[in-house]
Amino acid sequence: MSSDLSPPSGPIRTLIVDDEPAARRGIRLLLENQADILVAGEAGHPAEAVELITQLKPDLVLLDVQMPQGDGFDVITKVGIAAMPTVIFVTAYDDYALRAFEVNAIDYLLKPFEDARFYAAIQRARESVRQRRADALNTRLTRLLQFLETRAPESSSERGGPDAFSDRILVKSSGEIIFLKYEEIDWIEAEGDYMVFHVGGKTHMLRETMARLEARLDPKRFMRIHRSTIVNVDRVRKLTPSFVGEYTVVLQDGTKLKLSRSYQDRLQEMLKNAL
Repeated sequence: MSSDLSPPSGPIRTLIVDDEPAARRGIRLLLENQADILVAGEAGHPAEAVELITQLKPDLVLLDVQMPQGDGFDVITKVGIAAMPTVIFVTAYDDYALRAFEVNAIDYLLKPFEDARFYAAIQRARESVRQRRADALNTRLTRLLQFLETRAPESSSERGGPDAFSDRILVKSSGEIIFLKYEEIDWIEAEGDYMVFHVGGKTHMLRETMARLEARLDPKRFMRIHRSTIVNVDRVRKLTPSFVGEYTVVLQDGTKLKLSRSYQDRLQEMLKNAL
């Protein structure tokens, strides 16, 4: 797994590409008061830019369009659009604007530009970098979660018998992977393609089907009380009649859940055996 991805809150590593030293110096000065921008390097021609983008893997490139030994589009072609960081074109020519946006440039600065216009472009780039980092981090976390899940035993025989169940489940919450102990779970509900775990007043989500999740849960501890609800039996305080022939499951924290008729006998039997 690649380790060159900057954290979401880390500095935005920036490469300045322009064949004119004075232009590079001017951009560097404009960036000095941007606390989250780190100038990682400078390049004076396309070949050098390609080399530095490949080596440094910057988050942002301020890229001149027209240079004596090629142009900014040559850089993008050689690096590849998919591998390019966020790009702001900086040029004295307005003939390339449409083409710039066709290669996913975040902005196009026409020299000479005012400071306010430059900083507006930087803000757009900042938002783009943060979104790309978040997307990349989410992808990596998802892959890690999938990898960890595949390492878990898939059958009761692999777990050591029908009564041997894993004591935790991996869920993703706010960009983090949480090792959630089953004993901490109060109840679970289906919400679209996700299962929502209710744990001490907090919720965590996992992309999973009800049937697959139910198969992973210890049937001595968890029971399905509705087509979209599973409850930790240890959290049940009482059953109260609601409508004719129907009951409401009341948990220790006062949460009230509907008990479908088709699950009544089984839940009542489990509760009786638990006494």
